[in-house]
Amino acid sequence: MEAAARDWSKSDGHGDFQRTRPASHAGSWYLGNAARLSSQLDEFMSRVPDKLDGRDLPIPGARVIIAPHAGYSYSGPCAAWAYKILDLANVKRVFLLGPSHTFYLKGCALSTFGKYSTPFGDLVVDGKAVDELMEDQKFSPIPVEYDIREHCLEMHLPYLWKRLEQTLGSDSSQFPPIVPVLVGDLSADGEKAVGSLLAPYLADPKNAFIISSDFCHWGKNYHYRPQLHNGLVRDQDAQWASLKIQPDFKTRADGSEPRDAEVPIHEVIKALDDLVMDSIKTGDHSDYYSILKGTNNTVCGRHPIGVVLAALEKMGGAQSGESKGKFQFVQYQRSNLAEKQSDFSVSYVSAYSIL
Repeated sequence: MEAAARDWSKSDGHGDFQRTRPASHAGSWYLGNAARLSSQLDEFMSRVPDKLDGRDLPIPGARVIIAPHAGYSYSGPCAAWAYKILDLANVKRVFLLGPSHTFYLKGCALSTFGKYSTPFGDLVVDGKAVDELMEDQKFSPIPVEYDIREHCLEMHLPYLWKRLEQTLGSDSSQFPPIVPVLVGDLSADGEKAVGSLLAPYLADPKNAFIISSDFCHWGKNYHYRPQLHNGLVRDQDAQWASLKIQPDFKTRADGSEPRDAEVPIHEVIKALDDLVMDSIKTGDHSDYYSILKGTNNTVCGRHPIGVVLAALEKMGGAQSGESKGKFQFVQYQRSNLAEKQSDFSVSYVSAYSIL
């Protein structure tokens, strides 16, 4: 499927819209050999059941997913759940939203590349959609060097290719174009403003949305090490300040609160991630934003998720008492079950929304 012609005259001098972004993390973060990579993805997806809650996969209408972006040896099996659920049968365009890891970004940025390379072949960027969004001052071009260094969008492309091939066949010229978007630092109102811009695209049944995010990053390198300390969850890297929003832990058999030593660090991490996931499942953007602010949970894709939640609210989806538009979480994993101060952990989730 050929993307609409882009107005190349809109380059700001920082990029060449006719260039192809290389698969810069192939061979390191994931396998660079196409045949081996294909087999690995097949194996990951074979671990996911063919039915979920009595429904065959992919689930019709599940065209919005949240999936992780770490190296495939860490998060590949978790991501397989979201991708096996993703419905691409009628999709004509795929938006990829992720956070910027390589430079500070205020607002949102769009790729200036015309194609993104994968070990399987190239995916075309939808120039028309990029130009439409670039007309709004909330969007700027991604500087080329940072686009190449960024991993959060690239890590989804092999999975996307695999699912497009399974859905549409091996002729990649029939694959829908992509719209790569980095979502940077935004206030609650900023997320709502961008969500309003994206809502018409999200409402279009011919568009799919892939949200790239890992969840809690725990460890000294992440400057975030909350644990149960003196009866409250406190962050060692914030001078043991207690979190403004506290997770609930199961009481002991006698009804008393558990002692610090009875709640390992990895259970604190899970409790903090549960708070975020529960807020996302409500579909309430304000609740989600408040939970993140109150826990300081290091969800790297917090703003891409927030933008899509705001867009769903703008659409009138995810309304109270309705399941349509609300996210369902189907997988939760951690890279390591942290137990001591020198440990580290990154959490991964897979979720989907039916529209």
